[in-house]
Amino acid sequence: MDSLETELDRARDLAVDDLADAIESIGFECTRCGACCKGYDPADDGESGVDTAETEAGATELEPHTATVFPDEIRELQAAGDYDWRDVARPMPYGLDGGDGDSDTSGETFEWALQTDACGDCTFYQEHDDGTGHCGVHEDRPLICKTYPFSVALGGTSQPMGEAVDGEGMVRAHECEGLGRDISREEAEELAAALKERAIREIEEAIAVRENYEPRDVDGVVVHDSEGQKRPDGTTIGSD
Repeated sequence: MDSLETELDRARDLAVDDLADAIESIGFECTRCGACCKGYDPADDGESGVDTAETEAGATELEPHTATVFPDEIRELQAAGDYDWRDVARPMPYGLDGGDGDSDTSGETFEWALQTDACGDCTFYQEHDDGTGHCGVHEDRPLICKTYPFSVALGGTSQPMGEAVDGEGMVRAHECEGLGRDISREEAEELAAALKERAIREIEEAIAVRENYEPRDVDGVVVHDSEGQKRPDGTTIGSD
């Protein structure tokens, strides 16, 4: 497997024009369906292998929306709406044990995810009466949201966005009803530039997490990110 440093070099060498060509070839137009912002039924994910949970009333319990957000993106969103850290982000659930939210949850995780509401939808998603929706922080949304449904395959790595349903060169397209629609060259280039930036940022974050990792013997949840070790409220462990 290639090193993170090798993948970072590849990401930095990506040509935006080539990425834009691939995006144009696949095609995309957002239909504002909100599927990428809402909780989902894991039974609909043929790759997940997760059994759908049932509530006592017999209704399907949806898996929460999960989108990676970088520490600096969290702070940008905080500033945009005068939010607290927990209003914006939660510890990525992978690697955590027990509890529901902050209740008796413990363990280590290595990313932050956008916060969700009681229905498992992104807390910033706003749905309209006609079933379409929009992002309440659209201008400040994280890179993963700006680039969905696309990702870049580097060194054979897989992206945490589900299996690809289409691809062109290094660009992978993930499940979305907006795929296959016409996209202007200007929009393709804008999306391609964000896609390259995201590819670089993801690897830089991973390298920084590796370099800053320090085991912490504390109760509850520890989030290891590029800036060190934090509690779920974003405070640095050892800073108080």
